[in-house]
Amino acid sequence: MSPTNWKGARPAQNTAGAGRPGLSRAVTSGCGGMATTSRPVDEGAQERPEKKHKKKGARARSFWKELPLLVGIALVLALLIKTFLLQAFSIPSGSMRKTLEQDDRVLVDKLTPWFGSQPQRGEVVVFHDPANWLAGEPKPQPDVFQKGLALIGLMPSADENNLIKRVIGVGGDTVECKGKGPLKVNGKALEEPYVFPGNTACSTDRDGQFKVTVPRGHIWVMGDHRQASWDSRYHQRGPGRGMVPVGLVVGRAVVIAWPVSRWDNLPVPGTFDQEGAR
Repeated sequence: MSPTNWKGARPAQNTAGAGRPGLSRAVTSGCGGMATTSRPVDEGAQERPEKKHKKKGARARSFWKELPLLVGIALVLALLIKTFLLQAFSIPSGSMRKTLEQDDRVLVDKLTPWFGSQPQRGEVVVFHDPANWLAGEPKPQPDVFQKGLALIGLMPSADENNLIKRVIGVGGDTVECKGKGPLKVNGKALEEPYVFPGNTACSTDRDGQFKVTVPRGHIWVMGDHRQASWDSRYHQRGPGRGMVPVGLVVGRAVVIAWPVSRWDNLPVPGTFDQEGAR
């Protein structure tokens, strides 16, 4: 059997159909000696790989054209989440130990306040600095991870002044500390298992001894690390007398999101369900 005329192979010496353009040279069939003509050579066959290559290149260029749009959509979604749903905050100090450790990351619920929810006793809340409470405090130095999250709006920037404390009293409540405690709300002594071990419920210094009534539209906040928290107690002589306007509350901290070893939710303790404290 004579080889076909592919890739420089020697052509068969059959002259049938010779010289006709667009046809390959004839080959001899192995059956009956009948001469047959093969199908025309597909002259574009060798061009197909190049066309496929061009299509792949086109897809790659299309992806890079779409990338800015995808990034823009991601940023808009991040902004919406940060504004209306959840935002991450880093804990800069130990004032909320043992509940929160320094450098923990918490997720703050920003959705429910949009539906009229007010801070409740026992909740851990993030709020904007109400009366320059952070004056003189060193600003936290964010790491690369925090800077990246702040860039897309999922964490506050280092320039924002926010604090995190536990709500002890709401509008109309009377909060009182005498001696080392216990802390009283509306005359009811509270059992506070969240207070840092070794601390007393009340501090015995001048500002740690108080009896205040919380105005409507405000909250009274204290840290769980009672002897290491610069909270409502220590701003009674300043503007607002230590009270935090509800309008400055960013939201309630609901979850410890980082580090992984400390994943946990932040429920309202049963302390504030005690009879007489409500």
